[in-house]
Amino acid sequence: MCYWHTIRHLKPVQVYGRLWFRLVRPVPDTRPAPALRAGSGQWVLPARRQPSLLDAGRFCFLNETHELRTGAWDDPALPKLWRYNLHYFDDLNAQDAALRNTLHVALMAQWVRENPPAGGSGWEPYPASLRIVNWIKWSLAGNALPAECVHSLAVQTRHLSRRLEFHLLGNHLFANAKALVFAGLFFAGGEAERWLSKGMAILEEQVPEQILADGGQFERSTMYHALTLEDALDLINLFRAAGRLVPQAWPGVAARMVDWLKVMSHPDGRIALFNDAAFGIAPANEELLRYATSLGIDAARSPSPQRRLLADSGYLRAEAADAVLILDVAPVGPDYLPGHAHADTLSFELSLFGQRVFCNGGTSRYGLGPEREAERGTAAHNTVVIDAADSSEVWAGFRVARRARSFDLSVSGDESVTKVACAHDGYTRLPGRPVHRRRWQLRTGSLCIADTVEGRCTSAAARYHLHPDVACEVDPQGGGGVLRLPGGKSVRWRVAGGTLRLTESRYCPEFGIRLVRPCLEIAFAPGSEATLELTW
Repeated sequence: MCYWHTIRHLKPVQVYGRLWFRLVRPVPDTRPAPALRAGSGQWVLPARRQPSLLDAGRFCFLNETHELRTGAWDDPALPKLWRYNLHYFDDLNAQDAALRNTLHVALMAQWVRENPPAGGSGWEPYPASLRIVNWIKWSLAGNALPAECVHSLAVQTRHLSRRLEFHLLGNHLFANAKALVFAGLFFAGGEAERWLSKGMAILEEQVPEQILADGGQFERSTMYHALTLEDALDLINLFRAAGRLVPQAWPGVAARMVDWLKVMSHPDGRIALFNDAAFGIAPANEELLRYATSLGIDAARSPSPQRRLLADSGYLRAEAADAVLILDVAPVGPDYLPGHAHADTLSFELSLFGQRVFCNGGTSRYGLGPEREAERGTAAHNTVVIDAADSSEVWAGFRVARRARSFDLSVSGDESVTKVACAHDGYTRLPGRPVHRRRWQLRTGSLCIADTVEGRCTSAAARYHLHPDVACEVDPQGGGGVLRLPGGKSVRWRVAGGTLRLTESRYCPEFGIRLVRPCLEIAFAPGSEATLELTW
């Protein structure tokens, strides 16, 4: 049943594209590389990540440190995603990259020697796309690519051009197209022009498809939005450095994306954790904003002091003095591409006094397994679990079968209050066809959240996950208590309409990190209203 409810949403190109991708294996084209194109503009310092090359042959990715043994770029003892990162070469353009220049030159030459065309994970389209871009960005920064690397770069691009990920679409296809455009403007001649044309044709179709009118990336992941914003800024930078006219729509798209990133970030300057999201994968917000400013890209508009509804994405931000509330009333993602979705409909995150108080579980790993399933599941988010089920049927690491859809959204208020109400149908597949409805009311000094379930169910529980830095005290008289925030601030809380249990959950702010934190769970019956009220 899960297979049918997953496959029926796919585009035809994803179905036959997968078959083509498995059956067609192009022979590597190792002809000499085209001549390099002479640039007439200036390359601007791009967004920089933290260094991942610690010293010769030693790397830290996803908070795991390992040695690269000679010829062991695909060591099966290492996680697949870690090996992917090894092939990206992000460190070429990371903080203080110039200090590791000698190591970088040696590492690129080693990659060429030990990764012959076209085997191993390094030649898969996604890591190849990121590596092609990183090598070219490193060269545009004033570094000279060794001759064997220039030749390899052309061979890699030829192979990529015949292995585009139409079966996956989304951020993968965007990355493929970006790499073709970078190579097409790095090299000169007819072959390079064909790469450029192919990449631009994909971008002309995918930019309006993947970037929504409100500026959000259509997979509704804050992390992938930040990665795609980096892509957009890199492309603008590239065109200017090549002396080409930037496509007219791109600066406006990038400005809307900057605005969306600001709306979907907490006062600490980091992204909210909705869907697949973690810190440390995309460049930090401050780096992306610096990069955008250096390219003359400013946010299209600033968030309202009271509220901003990102209607196309399905998120809402509300503010009241010391409080920032970010709500999820969104679809899980594009129907044909929900691979990075979590079952988090009607979840929220809250910051008070600049400190995260309630936050979703985040993402510590990809792949298959119970931890991945749990991190995508409803119970890891600040919303209601009914009959121990997920609001959307997340399965197999990157699949979603039947998915929740929100409805009856209402947003109202004035300068003193924001009121939001919404419902979703994700649980109507269960016996009794229950519907979850939630109301938020934010005022200066208080927040009230009320949940009801219409229809029949055996159990319902609202789960509120606290940040690990927040201590939770329960009043011995029951029904409430105090939250102790770092810095000495405190927040009183009380519940009504249900049975309270203080438990624990996992917080995964980065890949490879899983922290224990408190969780308030309010079990309640269908037909009744369970409320959590905070005052500060």
